[in-house]
Order: sequence, then structure tokens, then C-alpha cells
Amino acid sequence: MLGAVLTAAVTPFDASGEVDEAAYRALVQRLLATGSDGIVVAGTTGEASTLSDVERIALFEVTREETRGIGTMVAGTGSNDTAHSVHLTHAAKEIGADAVLVVTPYYNKPPAEGIRRHVAAIAEVGLPVVLYNIPGRTALNMPPELIIELAAIPGVAALKQANEDLNQLRAVMDGCDLAIYAGNDDMLMPVLEMGGTGVISVASHLVGARMQQMAALAAAGDLDGAREIDASLAGVWSGLFEVTNPILIKAALDMLGMIPTDVVRLPLVQATPAERTRLADVLAAHDITAA
Repeated sequence: MLGAVLTAAVTPFDASGEVDEAAYRALVQRLLATGSDGIVVAGTTGEASTLSDVERIALFEVTREETRGIGTMVAGTGSNDTAHSVHLTHAAKEIGADAVLVVTPYYNKPPAEGIRRHVAAIAEVGLPVVLYNIPGRTALNMPPELIIELAAIPGVAALKQANEDLNQLRAVMDGCDLAIYAGNDDMLMPVLEMGGTGVISVASHLVGARMQQMAALAAAGDLDGAREIDASLAGVWSGLFEVTNPILIKAALDMLGMIPTDVVRLPLVQATPAERTRLADVLAAHDITAA
């Protein structure tokens, strides 16, 4: 439906911290030309938590313009406020998004029934919903039985699973037919081995073509070939997440000249010189360039 390799795009900012639309457009074009089937806009990596609604909806519009006829677009509309999420989902629908990414409500830690009603209200807008289970950010894990229940809601189509417990993921896959996306780059190979769809990725900013090759080999039944690529990229999987994402992917893109600055919005901070040095070693070791 959406593709195998979806990139959770960063939001480039200029030196003053404002959204750099021109840089974002160029980045989306580059991503679609280097292995990405689609773009996830205003997700965790896009720093959605510090974007205003005006900025977020403008990014939806730009992403749709740049992906139309070339790739898919998934709009990050989830929040811990159901009414707000519904509002953003209506905006995404009007713009023509292919789907929305809906994170588990964070901070207020709703019970299962609250999550079910939250997802149902968003799904009623009429866009396919990609559930986003990321307990490391939300402090709330959706257990398999809840995800299976949510999968029965009309319009819920996929799951981005950033919980590394593969037993829980197997239980989900045994209990429903959601399209399954790895929520962490190092989970792509296990997800492919289990028959999942692909990944919503950070590393695909840099190695999207190789990740696309992994997915294609797995789909063709060549799991050994896919595993070889996965093993070759293990240093990338770890190197980009030494500190909180998206600090290091922005630093890498800046170092490669793919975005003009590595500015992030507070309370995140830019990579330190020592972190950039270690990151440069990772890029060099994996022959990652801007070409």
C-alpha cells in the first residue's frame, strides 16, 4: 500500500530555527531518488513535537506536492489530544495524504479503552491509519491484544512497531493482518524474516538504496542476501542513535551537505564536536557520501 522503505524525514531548519522549505523540498526529492518509496512527514524524526500546526500543515502540503505521482506520503497527525489529532487528520485528508501516522497517546497514559476510542475517532476521518507503538518515547506499550483489537477498527491498516520484543510482534502478526513496519532500523531484518512489510526509517536518509535492496531480496526469498546487507549496515544502525534522534541524522546530513544546517529545536541540542567526529568515522567506514 505505502511501500517497503518509508523515510521518516527530518525537518530542516535555517540558522534561526525556522523551517527551511527549500531545503526540505530538495531533501524529499533526494530521498525519493535514492531508495525511499515514500515520506513520513512530521514524525518523531521530523521534530513534530516542536512544530506549530501552521508549520506542520505547510509541511503536509509541500510533501504532497513533491511526492505526487512519485511516492507515498504519510502525515504524522498523532498526539496525546484526540481532538487535536482529528483536526490534523482532517487537514491531511484535504491535502491528499495517503495515510496518517498515529502515535500512542503520550504523557496522559490512557487505559486501553481510551486508546481504542482515540484511534477510532481518528480513523473515522477516512484516511488509512498507521499505528505507532513506541514505548521508549511514550512510556506506554500497546500489548499485542490491544493492537489486535485496534486492527479491527475500520481504516486501521498498518503498525509501526518500535518495541523490540519480537515475541510481542509475532503475537500481533498471528492475530491480525496489519501491514507491519519496523520502527527501528535494526529491526528491519527481523521484520522481513517474519513476513512484515518494511521499515519507517531514519537511516534511509543515507542508505535508502541498500535498504530497498534488503527488502527486495527478502521479498524474493533470498533471506541470506538480505542478511548480508543488514550485517554490513550494523554500524550505521548503532552510529545514528548514540544520542536522541534526530540529533545525529541531522548532523550527518549537514556534514554531507544534504541540508544547510544541523539545527534542532530546544529542548534538543546539536551534536557535540566529539559526537560529530565519531559520526564522521561511521560515515567513512560505510562509504556514505552525498553522491
